[in-house]
Amino acid sequence: MSSDSEAGLGGAGNDLRKPFLHTGSWYRMGSRQSSLMGSSQVIRESSISVLACVLIVALGPIQFGFTCGYSSPTQSAITEELGLSVAEYSWFGSLSNVGAMVGAIASGQISEYIGRKGSLMIAAIPNIIGWLAISFAKDSSFLYMGRMLAGFGVGIISYTVPVYISEIAPQNLRGALGSVNQLSVTIGIMLAYLLGLFVPWRILAVLGILPCTILIPGLFFIPESPRWLAKMGLMEDFEVSLQVLRGFDNDISLEVNEIKRSVASSSKRTTIRFAELRQRRYWYPLMVGNGLLILQQLSGINGVLFYSSTIFKEAGVSSSNAATVGLGAVQVIATVVTTWLVDKSGRRFLLILSSAGMTLCLLVVAASFFLKDIVGIESSWHNAFSIISVVGVVAMVVCFSLGIGAIPWIIMSEILPINIKGLAGSIATLANWFIAWIVTMTANIMLSWNSGGTFSIYMFVCAFTVAFVYLWVPETKGRTLEEIQYSLR
Repeated sequence: MSSDSEAGLGGAGNDLRKPFLHTGSWYRMGSRQSSLMGSSQVIRESSISVLACVLIVALGPIQFGFTCGYSSPTQSAITEELGLSVAEYSWFGSLSNVGAMVGAIASGQISEYIGRKGSLMIAAIPNIIGWLAISFAKDSSFLYMGRMLAGFGVGIISYTVPVYISEIAPQNLRGALGSVNQLSVTIGIMLAYLLGLFVPWRILAVLGILPCTILIPGLFFIPESPRWLAKMGLMEDFEVSLQVLRGFDNDISLEVNEIKRSVASSSKRTTIRFAELRQRRYWYPLMVGNGLLILQQLSGINGVLFYSSTIFKEAGVSSSNAATVGLGAVQVIATVVTTWLVDKSGRRFLLILSSAGMTLCLLVVAASFFLKDIVGIESSWHNAFSIISVVGVVAMVVCFSLGIGAIPWIIMSEILPINIKGLAGSIATLANWFIAWIVTMTANIMLSWNSGGTFSIYMFVCAFTVAFVYLWVPETKGRTLEEIQYSLR
């Protein structure tokens, strides 16, 4: 993009974006005015300011997780009240992924045109409508429509939140703050599991509205992504946003110049021809980003999380819903550990450790189900193999949370070049949700067919993921987004 066109985007053509750029009177004040605000009114520490922004946008992934977890504790109640078959309920469970695919297609372009904050505002509206439709459903049609709408919002959220976090975070905190995205997803899943024990499925759907109803007003109190503002040619807003994020006492001149250089070099031409995607700077991040997000879903994690109650019941656990809540709690704890480790041990190490651990756990689970069928229900070994399979499923979720759950989204948001981030991010998110839909649509049916065989398929995928990470995935720990892009060139 030329300087003239950048100026145009910052001028009259930008009027459509202005409602999403201004975030309250404090945000518009530059560093020269900060002394007038008083020390109690200004966030002076970069880490505190960025953390506040991350905690607000983290309400989106909580909504994401609640959507994923909702189908597990409600299966029996919904199928009985509305008379759904296993196949029909599988459609209900998987339709959130279909909606997310549609949202993923739009997410990159919406996020590029009206900004990261505007994109999250748009995502919140269909989420709210979808949950209301589910709560008032009298038949499967309203149930399906609500699930689709909630999924559409989730599709936008799943791309926008990790991108926003990566663009506002300092390089030394980007991994940890990026992991908050997955941590919030696990909290949302656990809340759905836990509340599902005590409230009817219709009330649970109403409670699903809460994260987005809090998110919408919260977005007015945080700044827009400075890198997006710079790309749009809004240089005054860009510097003010970055100053707010880094603290008014901090010198941001070096970071400002680095971002400006990166934006200038990537904006010389906005249209990328298909032939140019053969350049390493494009095909390599596309391959890594898409590959990690596809393999993340092919591991079968959504099938486990969506239908964990069914899996535990199949394994012989008497209180399968209570076990599911325990699974959600374990996942949250493991993700907290990842948040602490990711900027210390690095992305590659955690990905390899996570995938290798999942491979071993899935091997144990598959073998347990096979042996349980062989020995028969009358054997004394039957209960032992049931316990082993449950422990293996829990350990698989722990290993997933230690790396492959959070890090693919972090790496995707870090390595995609800024001039193709919208389109490439949409493609990567679409691929993720398409595979998630296939997994959630088939998981219930495959588990009914052969539990041991199902987990064996997931095991081979995890083993391949270890090799993929070892051969292709770069280490991005401790590097600025601009440094990462320079290395890909």
